[in-house]
Amino acid sequence: MATTSEHPGEQAAQDPIRLIGIRDTDLSVDEVFRAVGDDAAGGTALFVGTVRNHDGGAEVAELGYSCHPSAEAEMRRIAEKVVAEFPVRALAAVHRVGDLRVGDLAVVVAVSCPHRGEAFEACRKLIDDLKHEVPIWKHQKFSDGTEEWVGAC
Repeated sequence: MATTSEHPGEQAAQDPIRLIGIRDTDLSVDEVFRAVGDDAAGGTALFVGTVRNHDGGAEVAELGYSCHPSAEAEMRRIAEKVVAEFPVRALAAVHRVGDLRVGDLAVVVAVSCPHRGEAFEACRKLIDDLKHEVPIWKHQKFSDGTEEWVGAC
């Protein structure tokens, strides 16, 4: 069996972080998918988070995201951790801020790796860590008039 060092495609790319962003405009799955294209990648995993019509048993009427000025830098820090842990060929992550409607894209992340298992694991780590560590807050207003703030930090 060949070692990883004998196959450059099995290693992480030189600059695998291709796209990191906080946007106040509609997100594009196609843009993120294109950003992680890599001829040495055998697997690409993509996660799309959408605004759902309910949370905790309550009907969501409105939703807005806001973030701390450091949010994009924190996204990059997390991306760098994922790149250090997995043989990432390419990685992209964008998150929306502002007012969103049910069905709108809130976050899109993708990771390309030499193999599918690595791509799945790296993508899951990326979205889970973004959700838990990046200072982005969700303000939900429910149809019954109540509201709540939900945040990563």
